[in-house]
Amino acid sequence: MKETLLVKHAVGGRTFIDTGKQSVEYKLEQSGDNYKFTLSVPPDSNVEEILRWKSELNVFVFYEFDDHPTKKVWFYVKDGPVAYDPQNKQLTIVAQSKIEYVPDLFHASV
Repeated sequence: MKETLLVKHAVGGRTFIDTGKQSVEYKLEQSGDNYKFTLSVPPDSNVEEILRWKSELNVFVFYEFDDHPTKKVWFYVKDGPVAYDPQNKQLTIVAQSKIEYVPDLFHASV
């Protein structure tokens, strides 16, 4: 199984972090109704942009399998918190909701 994490601007669609293109260590923890992502990233312009647009973020995790369709999980960051700890080089993003779906199982009807 291959796992990919994306952090995107919800409105503009700009991708800030894509673990399929750059190596980023992260962990996901569920706490009640919240989902906390902790990412190990250096302070750079992407971190600055994430903090700037912290109320308009979407986080996606894609699970790709050899024997069945990709499962996508969409996390919506409404009220955060979103914070960066420069001393430990850790970005924390807390999402309040998620939707799991398999794109191959969605069919458009006319």
